[in-house]
Amino acid sequence: MSQKNEMPLLILSLLITVALLGGGFWFFREQILGDISSRNSQVDSPTPKEQAQQRISLGNTILVKADATSQKLAGVEAFAKGDYATAISQFQSSLQKQRNDPETLIYLNNAKAAGKNPIKIAVVVPVGGNLNIAKEILRGVAQAQNEIDRAGGIKGRLLQVAIANDDNNPDISKEIATQLVNDSSILAVVGHNTSNATLAAIPEYQRGLVAISPTSDAKTLTNSSQYFFRTIPSIRFQADALSRYALRTAKLDRIGICIDSQAAASVSIQEEFTSAVFADGGKVVEINCDLAAENFNSSAIVSEAISNGADGLLLAPSVDRLNLATEIAKADKQRLFLLGSSTMYTFQTLDKGKAEVNGMVLAVPWHPNSFPDNPFPQQAMQLWGGEVNWRSALAYDATLAIIAGFKQGEISRQGLQQTLSNPNFSTQGATGEISFLPSGDRNSGSILVQIQPGQKSGTGFDFVPVPLQ
Repeated sequence: MSQKNEMPLLILSLLITVALLGGGFWFFREQILGDISSRNSQVDSPTPKEQAQQRISLGNTILVKADATSQKLAGVEAFAKGDYATAISQFQSSLQKQRNDPETLIYLNNAKAAGKNPIKIAVVVPVGGNLNIAKEILRGVAQAQNEIDRAGGIKGRLLQVAIANDDNNPDISKEIATQLVNDSSILAVVGHNTSNATLAAIPEYQRGLVAISPTSDAKTLTNSSQYFFRTIPSIRFQADALSRYALRTAKLDRIGICIDSQAAASVSIQEEFTSAVFADGGKVVEINCDLAAENFNSSAIVSEAISNGADGLLLAPSVDRLNLATEIAKADKQRLFLLGSSTMYTFQTLDKGKAEVNGMVLAVPWHPNSFPDNPFPQQAMQLWGGEVNWRSALAYDATLAIIAGFKQGEISRQGLQQTLSNPNFSTQGATGEISFLPSGDRNSGSILVQIQPGQKSGTGFDFVPVPLQ
């Protein structure tokens, strides 16, 4: 065969070889490396179950990283290794630096109880959703745990508290609830914070684990589960108290309402307040005020309310949109009389609103001065070095209800549910008598507070109880 005829065959052979090598390389890259990449991806991306487990800590992980002292870090490392003596020492040292850190106090008492057949419960808080509110709830639980353990525990058994962070995210709340229900050592739960988070978790708790929320007050939670209770009064009491004050004391006639349409509690107070105002002879002015709206404009909302003849405005935000409610108060510039739901009772309202929220009246379930003979406020002051608010008080009450339930009945999930459901069950807490209606609601009312100039909060303004009319 001539060299001229061989050339095309050589070129064809070379092309086939290159194609085979290229195909083999592609196969190797897609199949072999693809499998490796997939395995690495599976390692780097935890499952929802693993994510939930990482959000629950008995003392081996710091969830409130803003309060991470070197001693606290050493404490959780020792706790994770089972070296509880070192953990106790380190947590005690951390509290000497930050006495108002409830996570450390809970971990300290957990370490003291380790290996002694403790009774274990959990508290679910929104560390990433609203850190201040998370710490307020933790302070109430920590104070109750600290008191009962110092008194010798429940039937001789100390109390351990696992902390879970759900960020007030309903999807995370549900997964955390699943993990808590599946952990048979957890006998009760304090939580969740928002009504939306609680509503997402309740179907899981219905499988047989009692949950007591200190802060979820949406009316849709009434009769939602035989395993769900709450120490916060029904939102109807808030609405009634605000309506009576607005119409009888403040002499308002026409009131607008600002809500978060994505929050069940916010929608609930809109419905209840509207009914209460009509029953009391007033009128609710229709305004386009939805804090969840994409086109939210605080100045336009205030202008619309005034143009429509409103002389008052009720701000009922979710905790996720407190800042927007404060923006409305600033835009109002004291032109409308401001009312607020219990959600507005935060340091943030005082700090960001200042003079623009001066005079606002809020309905809340508790204030340090509202129960003069109750030892809780003074004990909280001694423990934390400052006043606590209603979320701490009602979280304390939720924990006390669990403690009393175990004292009065069987120390088990089912035993607790049966004890709390008994119409004769009651115990004393920060807000007086704690007892539950068959619906799971608490049978108590709301009080009113007003924002006035003061020095306790450090902002120049404080929440002060409104005298009974």
